[in-house]
Parts: sequence; structure tokens; C-alpha cells
Amino acid sequence: MEDERANKVACGMPDTVFQAVINHLHDSRDRDAVSLVCKRWYEIDALTRKHVTIALCYTTTPQQLWRRFQHLESLKLKGKPRAAMFNLIPEDWGGYVTPWVEEIAKSFSCLNALHFRRMIVRDSDLKLLAQSRGPALKSLKLDRCSGFSTDGLLHIGRSCRNLRTLFLEESTIIERDGDWLHELALNNTVLETLNFYMTELVKVRFQDLELIARNCSSLTSVKISDCELLDLLGFFHTATALEEFCGGSIGEQPERYAAVPFPARLCCLGLTYMGRNEMPIVFPLASLLKRLDLLYALLDTEDHCLLIHRCPNLEVLETRNVIGDRGLEVLARCCKRLRRLRIERGADEQGMGDEGGLVTHQGLTALAQGCLELEYLAVYVSDITNASLECIGTHSKNLFDFRLVLLDREAKIADLPLDNGVRALLQGCHQLRRFALYLRQGGLTDVGLGYIGQYSQNVRWMLLGSVGMSDAGLLEFSKGCPSLQKLEMRACVFSEHALAMAALNLSSLRYLWVQGYRASLTGRDLLAMARPYWNIELIPARHVVHSDPLGESVIAEDPAHILAYYSLVGPRSDFPDTVRPLDPAAFRDA
Repeated sequence: MEDERANKVACGMPDTVFQAVINHLHDSRDRDAVSLVCKRWYEIDALTRKHVTIALCYTTTPQQLWRRFQHLESLKLKGKPRAAMFNLIPEDWGGYVTPWVEEIAKSFSCLNALHFRRMIVRDSDLKLLAQSRGPALKSLKLDRCSGFSTDGLLHIGRSCRNLRTLFLEESTIIERDGDWLHELALNNTVLETLNFYMTELVKVRFQDLELIARNCSSLTSVKISDCELLDLLGFFHTATALEEFCGGSIGEQPERYAAVPFPARLCCLGLTYMGRNEMPIVFPLASLLKRLDLLYALLDTEDHCLLIHRCPNLEVLETRNVIGDRGLEVLARCCKRLRRLRIERGADEQGMGDEGGLVTHQGLTALAQGCLELEYLAVYVSDITNASLECIGTHSKNLFDFRLVLLDREAKIADLPLDNGVRALLQGCHQLRRFALYLRQGGLTDVGLGYIGQYSQNVRWMLLGSVGMSDAGLLEFSKGCPSLQKLEMRACVFSEHALAMAALNLSSLRYLWVQGYRASLTGRDLLAMARPYWNIELIPARHVVHSDPLGESVIAEDPAHILAYYSLVGPRSDFPDTVRPLDPAAFRDA
């Protein structure tokens, strides 16, 4: 009856009209809702959908995607869990791109843009991609991927002559030589974005960068690995359309860098290893800068203040917590257009962890009061208060992504627990869609955890660390969060049974990752959340080797993980030894 009624509504709108309307729906959630109205609208959505994002590559198969959307032009595919970025996931966990590339080569004739994130890519995958989609491919992003070498990139540079975007940032790439970039320079005349920032690709030749700039008049963004800035004088002279540059390296004799001719349109900048003596080379274009990346600059708090003061049009800033409260106060006073701010934790051994280089509630309060257009805030703080969180909730009405980590370097925090501050922030920031809060034990009680559930009406992704005090708090939390699709938790006190019950209560949940919980030997209590199409995987506790600040190898205990997610295809078949699928049937047979 419902479908008949929907069909009657659809009959009043010709397909041509509806197709014109649906082409203006770009949000995948809107598209999904439309496709559920009736069979005809489902078919039109299938015919007209141009882009799909698959948040986990094991939730479906390439064949299923092809049967559903045969005219896709763009695909974003994610592999390993987000925790892999912090070395928390075994390297061999999975996330292989091969079956997807094989189906893309065979079936997806309209596809011209690919974005693989945190996936294992082989040279053979890149070769097949170049052979099958080479002339049509306009955008290729290998985002934090691994498993391939410059030999694979050579095929891309040689065959993908219409490539407008090549993105390799933070990928782990085996470097044979720099020939891949030379091939790209010889064969491409339409490149707009080239990014191999934060990679180990050091055999590139600056002459090839200059050739790319000369051949590609639309080149607007270049982010590279270490390359002496003085070798790029010809590149900067030639790249007249360049708007963004990151990377390079600066040596001794800073006065020599005054001659670097930055292009007139440059408005996004990040210079690796830039120190106080080299900072003046930025001053002539500082007032034009909209985006500034200082994550890998060697600046102290005072340097941040001097530079930020000269950047009144700044919209995006990425830096480390050495910016300090004083730096945030200058930012709040001078940069009224700021929309995005990311403050990472600085390395203590760099000698920048002095008192002036700490971010606390004082800096956050000034920031919230001064930068009213803030949309994204990710920050590591050394101290925090309820009042500062309430201030963010009062002033940051455009905030849609908030992430806060409380560092453990200070023995005493001014104002814990943060229950009331978190409640005020969530009540005030109605547009929040992404929310992360990593505290310490006692930082948020069960009451505060309940507040997060109650006031996170629109949040779709959440990371919680060291929050709550008992299972009761988690269960109270799970009564809310009606829109939550993806939940990640670390260092929590919850039992397996409580985690399972919470997963069942969260009606929109599609993905759950937990590390550090009250784990049992078998994981049997997790079976309470077992249901059709819901995969449960365990990574048992293990010993891992990492380096301490002095470079010495240290063996540490890595707590157990839970990964649970919806999948249309059931359990995957490529489990490594480090991952154990939780099969309800095995327990029943036992």
C-alpha cells in the first residue's frame, strides 16, 4: 500500500523532471532517502548517482556496487580503520584494493575519479588501472596507502595523460627512482594538483617540477617532500597560477631565501623546517594567506605570535601546541575569518614544551570569543575547565567538528569532571556532526556520558577516550545519539556485555571500534550484539615494539580491539593471524 501511494505521487512527476531535480541532490543521505520512496525513484537514483563513498571496503563487494550504480564517475573507498593512522592496527589487517581495481577495469566505464584511503595498493593494481582507465582517469588519490612503489607510479605518469589530480600524501611508498615524476612531466598538460607531501620520495628532480609548471598552465596546488627551496626558483617563476605550496626544505644562510619568488596568487603555504631566521620570507605575502601549515615548522610561541599577527585573512591554520595560549589570543584578535584550526601535540624532545607553549582553557576561551566563524576545532590541551567548554558552546555556533584531547603531562587539572561543560558545549553547538573527546579517568562521570547521549542529536561520528565510570554510564549514553553511525572508543572501563548492549541501543550505528575495555578470553559476551549482516572481529591483546623518545626499542602491551560493522556480504575471507572473527555458530557448536 505504501509503495502504491508513493508511485501515485511519482506518476505526477515525469522522469525527465525528477532526474533534473535529483541531480541537485549531492548529499548521499538525501539520495538514500529518495531511493527508498518507490521502485522508480530507486531506479532513477541508480542511473544518475555520480559519486559513492564506501566507509569500509568490507561492507560490500565491487560486483554489488556495479550492479547498483553502473554510471558512477567518482568512487571513494576506505580500508583500514582510522586507528591505523596512529599505528594501533596491525599492518597486515587488510584493506586490499586489488579486487576493486579488477572490477573497475572490467566494468566501471564511466569512472574518472578514484580515492583510496588507508588501503594496501600493489604496483600491479596501478599498472592495471593505468592500462584500463588511463585516458579517462582525471583524479587519483592514494591517501595514506601502502604496498606500492615508484614503479607503479611510473605507469600512472606514462598512461594517465588527462590526470588533473595526483594525491599521494602520507602514503608509504617504496622509492626506486624519480622517473615517475619525469614521465608525468613529459606526458601531462592538464595537471592542477600534485601532492606527495609527507612521503619519503626524495629522488625527484626539481627540473621535472619546473617542466610540469611549464606544461600545465592550470597548476594551482603543489605539495612535495623535502626539496631545497632554492632549487625551486625556476618552478616558482613558471607556476604563475599556483595558489598552494607545501613542503620543500630550508638550509643554512637564511638571507639567501629572500630571493625566493613566490607566485602572486599564492594564498596557502606550509614550509617544512622553517625557523625564526627564515620566517621573514613569508612576511611579504602574509596578508594574502588564507591557509597556513606550521605543523613541521620550527617556531616557538613568540614566532607564532609574530607571524599570525601579519595574517589577518587566515581561514585555516594547522600547527602544534607550541602556539600556546598567547598564540591563540593573537589568533582571536587578528584572524576574524578563521574557520578551521588544528593543533597537534608537539614533540617534547624538540624543546618547545615550555610554559609559554601550552594550550589551556585560557587560550580556548579567547579563541571562542574572537573567532566566531569557527567550523572545525581539533586541539590537544594541557588544562581545561567547564567554563571554557561552555564558552565554546556560547560563541561557536558554526562548529560542526570538535575534537579535544587532554594531555596527561599535568598532574592536576583545574576543573574536573567536565560534565557540565560538555553539556553546555553540545547544547550550544547545534550543527555538530563530528565529536571527539579524549580525557583521563575522572574527566567525565557517568552523568556526563549520559549528557553526551542526550544532547548529540545530530552527531554522526564520535570518538570517546577515558570517559565514564561504569557500564551504567555507557548504557545511559546509548539511549541517545539517534544519528550516530560511527563510534570509536579507547581506554574505557566498560564490559563486553555493556558494549554489546550499547551497540544494539544505538539505532543508527553502522560501525564500532573499541580498544582497551574489560576484555574476556573468548569475547563470548559480545555475541549479545550478533545479528544478521553484523560482522564482529577481535584483535587480541599483543606485544608491540615501538621507539621511545631516545630511539630505543621498547616492548609494550597493546590492549585488545573490537571491530564490528554492517556488511552486505558477511564475514570477509582475508583475515590475517592477528585478527579473529567472532562467529556465533562456533559458540553454539561448542
